[in-house]
Amino acid sequence: MAVKYLKKSPKTPSTDDSKTAEIVKKLLKEIEVSKEDACINLTKKFDDYDGEIVVSKEKIEKISKELDQKTKDDIQFSHERVRKFAEAQLKNYGQDFEVELSPGLYAGQKLIPVNTAGCYIPGGRYAHIASAVMSVTTAKVAGVKNIIACSPPKKNIGAHPAIIYTANLCGADVILNLGGVPGIAAMTNGLFNNPPADILVGPGNQFVAEAKRILFGKVGIDLFAGPTEIAVIADDKADAEMVAVDLVGQAEHGYNSPAWLYTTSKRVADEVIKRVPELIAELPEIPRKSAEAAWRDYGEVILCDTDEEMATISDEYAPEHLEVQTQNLEWFHKRLKNYGSLFIGEETTVAYGDKCSGTNHILPTKGAGKYTGGLFVGKFIKTLSFQRMTKESTKSVGAACARISRYEGMEAHARTGDVRLRKYGFSN
Repeated sequence: MAVKYLKKSPKTPSTDDSKTAEIVKKLLKEIEVSKEDACINLTKKFDDYDGEIVVSKEKIEKISKELDQKTKDDIQFSHERVRKFAEAQLKNYGQDFEVELSPGLYAGQKLIPVNTAGCYIPGGRYAHIASAVMSVTTAKVAGVKNIIACSPPKKNIGAHPAIIYTANLCGADVILNLGGVPGIAAMTNGLFNNPPADILVGPGNQFVAEAKRILFGKVGIDLFAGPTEIAVIADDKADAEMVAVDLVGQAEHGYNSPAWLYTTSKRVADEVIKRVPELIAELPEIPRKSAEAAWRDYGEVILCDTDEEMATISDEYAPEHLEVQTQNLEWFHKRLKNYGSLFIGEETTVAYGDKCSGTNHILPTKGAGKYTGGLFVGKFIKTLSFQRMTKESTKSVGAACARISRYEGMEAHARTGDVRLRKYGFSN
């Protein structure tokens, strides 16, 4: 039997998006320029409110005393169940589970892979074999049914042969000779007889990144990626030559690839500043030009007094790749909080993670390490919640729901509880 719409909506959830986007852009620009004053003025304009912005402790205490006890009890009821479920999710992170939150009320989660993933594999100056491995392999292990890979073609050749071989080996179902905005758009919109991607992953240039940013919402993305970054934390024990080589190793990615050194050693700082330009000068032309510009315009050497200062400034930068070459490796491993991937000790280096050591090289940049990690199987897996209840549990849950809904002013919500309370023989 074919699907038949008995009622079809004339609009979609995205109908008003373009108009809303223009309004929001204007408001955000105003707040960026005028900061707190803009927030205060806009709040007066839209909400007709002219009071304090930061709620005082005194105001919180006053509300706590004045709010009626039944409402507080219902809020506590909601809080307890949400907290218990969140605790169960943390305990069972990465797996299916079900838990009884209160008598007759069961909730849980299922982990389900997305149906289709689009993997963007950069081409351009380099043959990014490793990017094909990182994205396609991870999607395959996650259980994604359809994996579409695309990579920029060269004249009379198509995508780089090694990239095609790698994508096929790692499990791509379809490989497209497309790059840049066309590649991103084709995977998003299901072109060339492919299903539309549910998520897009993989690094790319600024045009790829912007296309992903604009399309985010219509399609999921791994992260908002910028130019690749490296930071090294080094004390006086560090091998300055090795530090310099590692910084140059990432600077060759592009003219705008930051390379940062945080160190407590003036000796290491001076040697690195001297050696980096010398090492860059020894490179072949293409990586040399990229590294020269990157070090000139984005390179930094920051001298600190203590290990804690180095850790603090590193967490402020939240670098994509972070190497630690110090005496106190274990302390830094425990202390550091913001980074894409951590490389502990001089024995390892960013290039190992970039190419073949096992950790994923599709990582957060531009400070995004403060709120997210890099690509991993979980990016391709939806964590979906569910609940089921007995009729008896409606006596407490339905009644609390109805009261909270009415307190919020949402009468239709309240009546969904009322109808069940009546049917099952309970009163609210």
